[in-house]
Amino acid sequence: MAVQTVTQQKVALTGNEAVAMAMKQINPDVVAAYPITPQTDIVQYFSTFVADGKVKTEFVTVESEHSAMSACVGSCAAGARTMTATSSQGLALMWEMLYIAAGFRLPIVMPVVNRALSSPINIHCDHSDSMGARDSGWIQLYSENAQEAYDNTIQAVRIAEHPEVRLPVMVCQDGFVISHSLMNLEVLPDEAVASFVGEFTPKYPLLDADHPVTYGALALQDSYFEARRQIADAMSRAPAVILEVGKEYGRLSGRQYGFFEAHRLEDAEVAVVAIGSAAGSAKAVADSLRRQGIKAGVLKVRVFRPWPWREIGDALASVQVVGVMDRADGLANLGGPLFGDVRSALYDRTRRPVVVDYIYGLGGRDVTLEDIEGIFRDLLRIKDEGRVTQLVTYLGVRE
Repeated sequence: MAVQTVTQQKVALTGNEAVAMAMKQINPDVVAAYPITPQTDIVQYFSTFVADGKVKTEFVTVESEHSAMSACVGSCAAGARTMTATSSQGLALMWEMLYIAAGFRLPIVMPVVNRALSSPINIHCDHSDSMGARDSGWIQLYSENAQEAYDNTIQAVRIAEHPEVRLPVMVCQDGFVISHSLMNLEVLPDEAVASFVGEFTPKYPLLDADHPVTYGALALQDSYFEARRQIADAMSRAPAVILEVGKEYGRLSGRQYGFFEAHRLEDAEVAVVAIGSAAGSAKAVADSLRRQGIKAGVLKVRVFRPWPWREIGDALASVQVVGVMDRADGLANLGGPLFGDVRSALYDRTRRPVVVDYIYGLGGRDVTLEDIEGIFRDLLRIKDEGRVTQLVTYLGVRE
């Protein structure tokens, strides 16, 4: 880890408080938002900063999440640095506007506090909301804890606004598990964050009367394809920017970020791939198994979109058996969304591991250290027997 170049304050904050603190330090021009559990705290805390005059943000209260994203689209297109936040059904209600924000190449940053989608109604964590939006053209960053939620929010601004990218970014954290848990973390000085994110330079702002532009034009067969390809090209350029921003943030804070964290993977025979808060538990279990002489490792995914498939493949290529932990069910009769992407990343490898899926924690169902150790034991059995008896396992579900 790089030597810290600025003095940071050690604080105890929930994940939601940490994100609100990052938003305060970013000081966006506009925040348009609607409350929804378990995200509500973020915009509530941020609204107090607005009311107390600690930010210069125009805070727009709206009647729905669809309206929130619509207001963000208009604000960002006009030339304002714009943020919002949401969860679950709120993200689903934004669906139409998510695609429009990406299609307009608007660098909106949106913290997402992951919560299960209805029905039945549930307010607790799984990743069905953000995973459902994985193909909308938004970059997706995932956080293991409050520190990462804070750090990712600050980096997201630089990534979104980079001239080679110009795409919106979701910063995800697990509902209640992170959002409402008090954790120790370090926060940067306000002036350091302000300097890091810099001033927003809009491209093609609607309010530039000397250079008029059109937003929302009709594009038929002769031009729609090219517009969508431009989004794909921007997403293909985003990995280099994500690494560049992560290194610069590391020089500032001492916490460098990449696409993922490889934990004890160098000689691992069995490994778990996890995303979000469960990765911390998986690392603890892997460490415990290492003390027993078992070569266990963990790959914690931070960047899910764009999908760093080459790097993921390199990191896992020498592992014999990989267990993917999905906190969302793809409902496609072939496991969850992370499972499919991990298998795809390994497909062209001459030597590739066996890959199986474990769907866990839907609707906030607890996953224990014993559950995760059970996954590792299952992977060891597959390694020893040389065969897979169950490709997809629903971990801890009552039959």
